[in-house]
Amino acid sequence: MVNEQKILQIYSDDPQRGFKLLMDCYQEPVYYYVRRQLVSHDDAEDVTQEVFIRIFRGLDGFRRNSSLTTWIYTIATREVLRWLEKRQEMELVSAEALQEELVGKLKASEYVDYENELSVKFQAAVLSLPEKQRLVFNLRYYDELDYEQIAHILEGTPEAMKVNYHYAKDKIKEYILNN
Repeated sequence: MVNEQKILQIYSDDPQRGFKLLMDCYQEPVYYYVRRQLVSHDDAEDVTQEVFIRIFRGLDGFRRNSSLTTWIYTIATREVLRWLEKRQEMELVSAEALQEELVGKLKASEYVDYENELSVKFQAAVLSLPEKQRLVFNLRYYDELDYEQIAHILEGTPEAMKVNYHYAKDKIKEYILNN
């Protein structure tokens, strides 16, 4: 991945080229982060597009009080949560019902390799986690962010993020063993 400072420097010299470089570096990881939260390819594409619109509109105001990666994942997380909240309000469903819907989408997705049963079970286990634990787990396990970055994104403490990650791992193990 290109150095964040280099992206910001190129952006300050040539915003169009800098934003293209930013997109080249972050579009795929952000898409997969969003996709792990929402399951649906179409929903993930829509939300990812909205993430990059917000990044484009806000990049001039980026204050650098966090890393560029942390800032981008903060925007992505807010967009995911906004989408989930909107979905709950539109369909008048509980968070638990929405979780069940996401697991159902996972099992019906054409993008899932059903030959790997353990992988599907693992994804279902992650989707069954409470929202905050699911976010922490995905940011740590898949996106390999450190607890400090996750705490900044989710507005908590690194210690709380470690606890959420630990609980998430335990619940995933339990889910896999019992399902």
